[in-house]
Amino acid sequence: MKEPFIHETACIDQGAEIGEGTKIWHFCHVMSGAKIGKDCILGQNVFIGGKACIGNRVKIQNNVSVYDSVELGDDVFCGPSCVFTNVKNPRSEIERKSEFLPTIVKKGVTIGANATILCGITLGEYSFIGAGALVSTGVKPYALMTGVPARQTGWVSRSGIKLGDDLICPETGERYMIEDEQLKPLSDEL
Repeated sequence: MKEPFIHETACIDQGAEIGEGTKIWHFCHVMSGAKIGKDCILGQNVFIGGKACIGNRVKIQNNVSVYDSVELGDDVFCGPSCVFTNVKNPRSEIERKSEFLPTIVKKGVTIGANATILCGITLGEYSFIGAGALVSTGVKPYALMTGVPARQTGWVSRSGIKLGDDLICPETGERYMIEDEQLKPLSDEL
């Protein structure tokens, strides 16, 4: 078993679950009740809420807060300073912890640097959120989302490469098809 690495400046509250091989770097804070899978990397100054759930092999870059009610699937990449929210209409003087909305980030999703993900939505597997995008609606699997507000501007392969009209990944040769307005791999091996 590979023990987790926890930097001496990180604060891990009692009751947090951290998978083997996970690395938690400088000035991170993981709250009691948080669940972090195996072989993850939490960069400098990452916060994980007590009701957050992180899958296996997730990479969370510097300055990211994963609040309560956010769930990251396996192999998710969160770019530096990307933002998750958990309440639609926050007010300082009104506590709305009972109104947290779940945000689900499926397997293999990439969220670019400084992107903002509003609460209560699902990012489909292997979707790709461009740097600085503002995502306020659910995202289809393999969709490329860019802009403010984010709009679908194409499709990406499982490798994160933008697909052309032929729907063949130029890096791996994997083939895809569109069925019912959704991109699907042609091979069950994916």
